[in-house]
Amino acid sequence: MILKNMTKDLVVEKSTQNEVVNNNSFALRVENLSKIYDSSAGRVVALDNVSFAIKKGEFVSVVGPSGSGKSTVLNMVGALDRPTSGKIYIDGIDVFSLNDSEIATMRNGRIGFIFQSFNLINRTTVHKNVRLPGMIAGMSNDDVNSRTMKILEALGIADKRDQKPVNLSGGQQQRVAIARSLINNPTIILADEPTGNLDTKTGDDVFDMLKMLSHKFKRTIVMVTHNPELAESTDRSILLRDGRIEKNVIN
Repeated sequence: MILKNMTKDLVVEKSTQNEVVNNNSFALRVENLSKIYDSSAGRVVALDNVSFAIKKGEFVSVVGPSGSGKSTVLNMVGALDRPTSGKIYIDGIDVFSLNDSEIATMRNGRIGFIFQSFNLINRTTVHKNVRLPGMIAGMSNDDVNSRTMKILEALGIADKRDQKPVNLSGGQQQRVAIARSLINNPTIILADEPTGNLDTKTGDDVFDMLKMLSHKFKRTIVMVTHNPELAESTDRSILLRDGRIEKNVIN
């Protein structure tokens, strides 16, 4: 699949192979991250001293069996939950040193989310779904409308702008979710089983779109998946087991 007419503000210059990797080269750094839950059943260690870094423009999959900590990692990186200990840096910002209001602002501006179940608002249109994060971020009405249409055109769904998501196919709904994730030009796109509710061909098309965003337009993507074939097709795979990193493999 080819993304056509992608706008200039989605393009970031590619780094050379000889570039020295420093802190400015990383979109995300996770340092000694732990998450412990206390419940009636006892103490549960969801994450145990997890550390990794992801370079700008890298497409990384997070894999592992059920209960391995994949969703917990995504929730921490997405600033949807606070860790028990450890640090997360996005664009060099120590996320959990911020207050709740600052975290919400950072989340909306620097993180794009794509979910397995799409999480679109079915009572309103595709256009309004995509533009919503931009409006929350304070983008002007003209700017957010212009950017929304450019992204919808790039993803091949501009003709669906006035449709409600519930009337679209699964693949089209996921494209809407991808468009929404791009509206604020985020540092990182977090994709939680983005092909899980799609048939094989449609899932492959969506995955190819994510690869295009990463490799051609240098979007940094972290994808949780149970699909080993998709994981092997990303730049790198982080295998979690029992809340720890078992392997960190360059594909």
